[in-house]
Amino acid sequence: NHLEHAAAMDLLRSLEYFHKTVELGSFSGAANALGLTPAAVSKQIGELEKALGTRVFQRSTRNLTLTET
Repeated sequence: NHLEHAAAMDLLRSLEYFHKTVELGSFSGAANALGLTPAAVSKQIGELEKALGTRVFQRSTRNLTLTET
């Protein structure tokens, strides 16, 4: 089904952005490496969190860390 395929591709994209954000430690670093804006990376991470039903990062103005769960 086309919708299932699109959803799977969105999930894979979200996981790629998540991995790059963890690797580089920031949305801006991930965005730069992926050729995107930090807002685009943040939005995709938000979609991943919505799909998972939990936050994957603790965010502050100066820090980004993985959550404990």
